[in-house]
Amino acid sequence: MKRILGFDGWFRQARRALTVAAAVAALAGATIAVADAATPPVLHLGALQYGTVHWELEHLQRRGLDRANGFELRVRLLADLPASRLALASGSVDGAVGDLLWAQARHEAGSTYAYLPFSSQIGDLLVPLASNIQGLADLRGKRIGVAGGPDGQGWLLLQQAARAQGLDLTDAAEVQFAAPPLLEQALRRGQLDAVLTFWQFAARMQAAGGVRSALRVESLLGELGLEGDVPVLGYLFPRDWAARNADLLARFARAVRTAKHELATDPAAWAALRPLMRADSEALFDALRAGYLAGTPAPLDAVRIANLQRFLRLTGADPGRLLPAEAFVREQP
Repeated sequence: MKRILGFDGWFRQARRALTVAAAVAALAGATIAVADAATPPVLHLGALQYGTVHWELEHLQRRGLDRANGFELRVRLLADLPASRLALASGSVDGAVGDLLWAQARHEAGSTYAYLPFSSQIGDLLVPLASNIQGLADLRGKRIGVAGGPDGQGWLLLQQAARAQGLDLTDAAEVQFAAPPLLEQALRRGQLDAVLTFWQFAARMQAAGGVRSALRVESLLGELGLEGDVPVLGYLFPRDWAARNADLLARFARAVRTAKHELATDPAAWAALRPLMRADSEALFDALRAGYLAGTPAPLDAVRIANLQRFLRLTGADPGRLLPAEAFVREQP
């Protein structure tokens, strides 16, 4: 016989059903909250496929230093520097490595980037082994090839140091701007007397033989009154993004510092990076590794930030519109 519930029975049954439903909903909500809490924020960075930044980020990911610091790193490989700058400016990546002078130019144009130091390496002035060029004074009347363009950091510093010695290279020498591989060919064919090129290409050229370094651009910094290493390359992040993601940026900075420390202290860590380095000889492999490590910058403080701003003034930045001190990222403990 089918039992018919009275109002009180119906009410008690309905209340039990609602209580169970509420408990299930609460449990589901707690599960979702835990899942959200366990999902780390994602940082998207652009990197040149065979650049030194890729080496560093590959090691960071391989060692799980992103997860250990509470975020997930995703790297987008890019073909060249213009593609990297476009990706950064368009917002298709959160950050990418760029040079300090480009960051200053973008600041003057109204787009400020937060700047986390990456490297203090700039480049070398290379000459044939038999050349009599030993320093800046010997460049008078010479044919100089310059990698990049007339606004490159190395070229601006070379000019500034030469002017301090009373030599205007734009008038006293014949200057050509071109890509590093073309300049290497011209130097080896005797069509140029010297080549100012980026440090990685300088390492490759010297490993191949027939050329030597007449001077390292970094050595000129002391003559210009700049103290210590000057990190002229840095990870750049749009200012608004950096303000919204200050904690994520701090976590990334800690992961980068750990990666640099491991690469400096554990030679075995480089074995996994060798395919990215395109080093077909032990001499080149050792030179590239040494060059990367030599560029490792110390953490920023007020004195070092002031040094970077002085670097900007020396290379022609508007003193009244310098990249502000707060744009430089100081690592948190």
